[in-house]
Amino acid sequence: MAAAEMTELLRRMACGDKEAEAELLPRVYRELRRIAAAYLRRERPDHTLQATALVHEAYLRLAADQGVDWKNRAHFFKLAAQLMRHILVDYARLRGADKRGGKEQRAAFDENLVVSPQQCGLILDVDRALGRLAELNPRQARVVEMRFFTGLSEEEIAEALGVSSKTVKRDWAMARAWLFGELS
Repeated sequence: MAAAEMTELLRRMACGDKEAEAELLPRVYRELRRIAAAYLRRERPDHTLQATALVHEAYLRLAADQGVDWKNRAHFFKLAAQLMRHILVDYARLRGADKRGGKEQRAAFDENLVVSPQQCGLILDVDRALGRLAELNPRQARVVEMRFFTGLSEEEIAEALGVSSKTVKRDWAMARAWLFGELS
């Protein structure tokens, strides 16, 4: 779908146009499913939440929020990815509450993160570290979310944030180093 066409659908959807909402989902579903699958690949193999359910939950929340001033395609996918991450974090909190006993544990930061049943709190540790990074440098935290959790390219991230690809590359390197130190 052309970026301008999608932006127009998003603006109409934000104004409460149900036809635009119905037209948008089939056009963005494949990309949302790809993002959801990327998130779930980092989860434990027996995760009960499936990509389809994650996409639907995120899309329902996006469509319900009529206060969003949609800027463009990248903005939509950035918010969708953040919602998916929050859904998974909430799920991990519920699932891991009994297993963790309320104790915080340090975890290593790894780009190929896989959460086993024994390490269900790892995603929570990463989420807390991202929260601390967001307090120090919000843009670096957004770069990590978009790159690590959604697999957006440097160019897509740069477009969504309104910065250059070089800035995104620098933010990614600095954020990774900070997170490694924070989680190790």
